[in-house]
This record gives sequence, structure tokens and C-alpha cells, in this order.
Amino acid sequence: MPESLAGKVAVVTGGGSGIGAAVVHALTGAGVNCHAVGRRGPVKLDVSDQRAVQALVDSLERLDILVCAAADQVQGRRLDQITPAVWDHLLAVNLSGAFYFINAGLAKLRRARGDVILIGSVSGLWPDLSGPAYQASKAGLNALSRAAGFEEHRAGVRFSVVNPGLTDTPIMLKRPAPVPAETTAAMLRPEDVAEACLMMLALPHRAHIPELTILPTVLQSAGNTSAPNPKPPEG
Repeated sequence: MPESLAGKVAVVTGGGSGIGAAVVHALTGAGVNCHAVGRRGPVKLDVSDQRAVQALVDSLERLDILVCAAADQVQGRRLDQITPAVWDHLLAVNLSGAFYFINAGLAKLRRARGDVILIGSVSGLWPDLSGPAYQASKAGLNALSRAAGFEEHRAGVRFSVVNPGLTDTPIMLKRPAPVPAETTAAMLRPEDVAEACLMMLALPHRAHIPELTILPTVLQSAGNTSAPNPKPPEG
């Protein structure tokens, strides 16, 4: 039977749009007191600002759930287009921001025997056209979650990473070329990813899903790029 999340306190980064906003909506519906953090969230904060992150987490009396969904992307994403400044920015937002929140909140998460979910991407698992900087940042989230979970499971903190495939979020507007309407229609929706997060958080504490990959059925399969799969043979 799923555990009740009512009354718990959560911080969700990237909570103003996309997957983060969907997670806030799902958790709020489950009775969680959510702090939606981000450039467009109710709690305006740059996740790459370590001091601001520390100050926010210090202001909380408790922290039961941390969901790190903040991410950025650029149009000029090929290796020969990435500048050191772009590299630093994407790693700071997509990877270091998650570490800053974990670092600031670890003591509270231990006391709560809490949960951390990092929103990664299949881009961190296999090559695609999202660019080396973005892919490196998402691969880093997988490594961070694995290493943190290895160290912290005896303290009762569950670390998990969710790796979505193509998802219809505002970050898709930063693609070098517009996404065809038929591709967008077949993508995951942010609420699909949020439902996966909710399921993981509601598991009895004796159970843990360290990694979960969720894909749009007709666009991707495990290990494939974002090219649509061919139709299966008839008969």
C-alpha cells in the first residue's frame, strides 16, 4: 500500500515550468508542502548560486523531499560550438545546482529519512543530438545519484534519478530547429514524469527504485536516439 506523503515538506527546483512544475502540482495534490524554486517559480532563486541555495535550505525547519528538476540548454550545442562559458553554465545549472541543494539539505534529509530525486535524461545514458555539455551534465546526475545512494542508504535517505526521453517542455524551444508537430504530439508530457516521481516517493520506505527510465512509446526505445522507430512488420 502506498505511503501517505501528506504533511511532508519538499523543495522542487525548476518548479516554475515543465517537469518541475508538474512535480509541484502532483506533490501538492498529495498533501505535500512544496517550495517551488526557480527562475520562474514562486521562490525566485538561481540554483547555481551556492550561497542563495544554502540560505534557502537553512530557512526550512524540515526537508523530507528534494526534487532537482532545474535545467538549461542552448541552441549552439555541438562540440565545435560550445564555448567554455556555455560549458560552465550548463554544468552549473544542470549538475552543480543539484549538488548545492543536496549539500545544504543532507542533515535535514537524514533526520527525515527523506528522498532525493534527480531529473536526469536519457541523454546522459546514450549519445544523441543534445550536445556534449548537456549530456555530460545529465550523465553527472546519474553518477551523483548512484554515489550518494551508495553512501547514504544506511542513513535512510533514498537517492533516485529519473531519466525521461523526449518530453514536451519549454526546453524544446531551444532546439536548433523547430520540432515537427507530429513529434511533439508523441512526446511525453511533464505530468507523465511527475506521476513516475510520485510513485517512487509513495513506495514503502523498505523499497527503493534507484533509477527509472521513462520513454515516449512511439519515439524511443532503450538505447535509441530520438529518431522515430520504424513501423513493426505486419503479420
